[in-house]
Amino acid sequence: MYKDFFGFVEEPFSIVPSSKYLFLSARHREALSHLQIGLNSGGGFAMLTGEVGTGKTTVSKAMLANLEGNWVSGLILNPTFSEVELLEAICDEFSLSYTQPSSLKQLSQAIYHYLLENHKKGIQTLLLIDEAQHLSAQVLEQLRLLTNLETDSRKLLKVLLVGQPELQHKLQTIELRQLAQRITGRYHLLPLVEKDIADYIGFRLRVAGGREDIFSDRSVQFIASQSQGIPRLINLICDKALYYAMLSQQQTVDRNLAKKACHDVLAYQAPTANKAQVSTHSSHSYHWFSPALLSLAIAGATYLGLTSWHQWQQLQTQFNEQQAHTQQLQQQMADKQSIANQQQQHFAQLIEQSRSPMGAMQALYHLWGFDASIVDSDCEYGTTPPFHCFQSKASLSAIVASNRPVVITLYEDAQPYFAILQGVTKDRVTLLLAGERVQLPVTWLDQHWKGQFRYLWYSEILETIKSDSRGEQVQILDKLLAKALNAAPLDTFTFNDELKKRVSTFQAWQGLDADGIAGNKTLRQLDRLTSDNAPKLLSATTQASAPSAASDHKENQ
Repeated sequence: MYKDFFGFVEEPFSIVPSSKYLFLSARHREALSHLQIGLNSGGGFAMLTGEVGTGKTTVSKAMLANLEGNWVSGLILNPTFSEVELLEAICDEFSLSYTQPSSLKQLSQAIYHYLLENHKKGIQTLLLIDEAQHLSAQVLEQLRLLTNLETDSRKLLKVLLVGQPELQHKLQTIELRQLAQRITGRYHLLPLVEKDIADYIGFRLRVAGGREDIFSDRSVQFIASQSQGIPRLINLICDKALYYAMLSQQQTVDRNLAKKACHDVLAYQAPTANKAQVSTHSSHSYHWFSPALLSLAIAGATYLGLTSWHQWQQLQTQFNEQQAHTQQLQQQMADKQSIANQQQQHFAQLIEQSRSPMGAMQALYHLWGFDASIVDSDCEYGTTPPFHCFQSKASLSAIVASNRPVVITLYEDAQPYFAILQGVTKDRVTLLLAGERVQLPVTWLDQHWKGQFRYLWYSEILETIKSDSRGEQVQILDKLLAKALNAAPLDTFTFNDELKKRVSTFQAWQGLDADGIAGNKTLRQLDRLTSDNAPKLLSATTQASAPSAASDHKENQ
């Protein structure tokens, strides 16, 4: 339709999945990291949930694409199976032969034999099940039984369940509590934020061979608000908006065209869970009728001679309903207190599992996309290049300015434990504690953290670069400085006067001693400003609301 009008190679907003259009936002990368950590641990299950169209399949495909060579994977879609049909589907996916009709025992043994053979070859087996909310309790239990085959350290079958939020509710039932306890990595994928939406639209336009500025800023803002950040809806709206732009012979999609496209697309969409919840809560009200008011009503009715038996029954009914409502509220309060107590106990368990700084550093390596040994995760003895560990004390605002996840030392009853500070907003922090995300007030952090932190930085330069240094390390430094200073590289293998001047300029800019020697402090700052692969602490939308750090940042470099 509009492909030729805008000069696209192909239509950029097709809802048919394509690896060319794989866009991983910060939330998608975070989900990917959680699932990788969960599947690489000793447990048998990981779980990814999210509303329809939020990108669960995108994350799943990215994870499958990033599996190492010692992994073999199978994918099951739309699993509306019985127990026997599920096992047959698994056998089909891994090309295992079986007789028909076959029993659960025969199919299970075929799968067990396959898993043992893979284990002997050093191969880890992964089964990914999409739309897992459709699995019955009996089929989920059969999956759990399949994961019973294990060594001393790990399960021979890893299972990733991908589904809508109903999957979470299903696993909260008593009959599936054993399965729920085996899920070692779980993540609920939220919609994209506005900054990610702008990047997402621009990315798809660029891949399709078009201009990235076809959508105006105001049109992107409107699409973001109406789509609620759901990628599939964004695709449908943008596709319709480009069609209307072509009909109007406009080379840019403005807010009016975006508004028209949103109206057309969303008119046929069911409300999201968030909207439904808001509607439900807004329409629900509580009517209070106190005993004192009842007494006054009875007294008034008696005085007026209107206390007939029928009127008395009405008043009594109202009083009984009020008492029942009060009891219901009291029960709700008790239930909330019970949940709060359970959450507090769970948090205490997470703390006990987080006493090792090496364990937290291993999780930090995972955020970088690497598996690290305990030795490499021990900052006291040093990491293995090109990774380096830096330990110091700083304020929260200084860490925010660095924009890197860090391992922080927390204290409970004067006893230290370790967590990854993964996100910060104006009034809340997000911690990764024993593999689980926990959100807490900033005021809580002030009470439990004394400023101690450690973080990873990356540099292929393994020595101090100074006058008369030569070789490939000098060339790497030259390229990094050019990128940081937005200048052309000098293309030199010798640390000459011009390169030394650039080092001094960079150091002065960053508030370091301008001695012209590229040591650890200078290399750390270069990594912070030039690294494209490092995990980020904050998204662009939260940076604006996070504490300012201009004065604290320099002294901690």
